[in-house]
Amino acid sequence: MTQSIEHLCIFLGSSDGDDPRFATTAYDVGRALADRGIELVYGGGGSGLMGRLSQGVLDGGGRVYGVIPTFMVEREWARVHEPGVQMHVVKTMHERKSMMAERAQAFLTLPGGLGTLEELFEVWSWQVLALHAKPVGVLNAHGFWDPLVETLRRVTSHGFMRESTYDALVVEDDLDAALGGLEAQLD
Repeated sequence: MTQSIEHLCIFLGSSDGDDPRFATTAYDVGRALADRGIELVYGGGGSGLMGRLSQGVLDGGGRVYGVIPTFMVEREWARVHEPGVQMHVVKTMHERKSMMAERAQAFLTLPGGLGTLEELFEVWSWQVLALHAKPVGVLNAHGFWDPLVETLRRVTSHGFMRESTYDALVVEDDLDAALGGLEAQLD
C-alpha cells in the first residue's frame, strides 16, 4: 500500500513571473493540498507564487508551515501573524532550509528562479548522497521546466550523472501524477 504525503515542501518563485498561468497554478496547487489534507511546508513568503500557493492552502482551510529568515521578515516578505499559518522565524537561510527539509516528507518544485533551483538541487543532492531518503520532484507546469529536463537528460547522456539519479527525480506535468510519483517513493 502506498503511503500518503502529510507534509509537502514546495519550492517556487517569490515573484509571479511573466505568465499568469503560473500564478493560477500555484493557487490551484495550494487548494489541492488543502483538499487532500496535505500540510504545505514552504519558505514563508507572502508575495509572488509563494503568496499565491499559501493563499490557496488557506482559502481551502489547509495548514501552512513556513520558515523564513529574520532579514526577510524585516523586508516585509513574510506571511506572518495570519490565522492558519505556523511561521518560524530563523536567523539564516541554512536554518530555513534545514527546518523545511526536516519537516517535509517529500519535495516538489514549481516555477521559480535562482533560489528555487538552488533549493531543488540541494535536496536532490542530499537524496543522492543518502543524507535523506525523501522523494524529490518537479511539477512541470505549462512546460516551464522543459529546458531544465532537457539539460538533465544531456548531463546524464554525457556521463556526468547516473541514469538512476535522473530516474529518481519525479517530473510530471500534472499535480496528481506528481503526487503519485512522490508517494510511490515514500519509505
